[in-house]
Amino acid sequence: MNATDRTPADLLGSALAADPGRPLVTFYDDATGERVELSVATFANWVAKTANLLQDELSVEPGDRVALLLPAHWQTAVWLLACASVGVVADVGGDPAAADVVVSGPEPESLAAARACSGPRVALALRPLGGRFPQPPEGFADYAVEVPGQGDRFVPYAPVDPEEPALIVAGREFSGAEVVERARAEAPDLGLTGPGSRVLSGLPYDTWEGLVAGLYAPLATGGSVVLCRNLDRLAPEALDQRVESERVTVIAR
Repeated sequence: MNATDRTPADLLGSALAADPGRPLVTFYDDATGERVELSVATFANWVAKTANLLQDELSVEPGDRVALLLPAHWQTAVWLLACASVGVVADVGGDPAAADVVVSGPEPESLAAARACSGPRVALALRPLGGRFPQPPEGFADYAVEVPGQGDRFVPYAPVDPEEPALIVAGREFSGAEVVERARAEAPDLGLTGPGSRVLSGLPYDTWEGLVAGLYAPLATGGSVVLCRNLDRLAPEALDQRVESERVTVIAR
């Protein structure tokens, strides 16, 4: 990664320039058996499309707040980087009533909470391969319907200021520069030492510890993440097999 990278979006841009074909996020859901692997290029394409959705269709502007009511999931990682690309604040588990846009998972309680947002509401089915809802929740745009037609390249209307707020998690606010600096500083303690490092994370995304292990530190070091949802359902011997088959170098759980 480049020393001049100041935002999470910069980190992704450097990863794309360095090795677009390498794996970046490998996602497992041990409740459904789903596995999906995204290269840097594929992940960046999802990010670009989502950023265009935010900027052009949802009309967000730098400084706006996007409440993300989503679990640790590859699509959540996409939304975090899309928010960073536009310059809006990704508020993980934030109050929808205080947000300009809310993004919800498919759980009824999440959708019910999201209705407090007076701005645009987007729902994610979180189905395998980014599938759509059989019937979209009333009052929500279906992400899987809206995002495919968005552009594959993204250019923000205004440059993103790395010193402006970019992330809120567990009540703590971070600028884009702070996210990058902390991810770099904490990566060695996680065992991420550079390109080739591969972390298996079963941590949720509702804490900084979960976000840094499950996204930002791998991105900041040229590594990759095996992101596991419902990891507690996996038998110990199956976890050992996954660690071996995925060439995991460190576990965060």
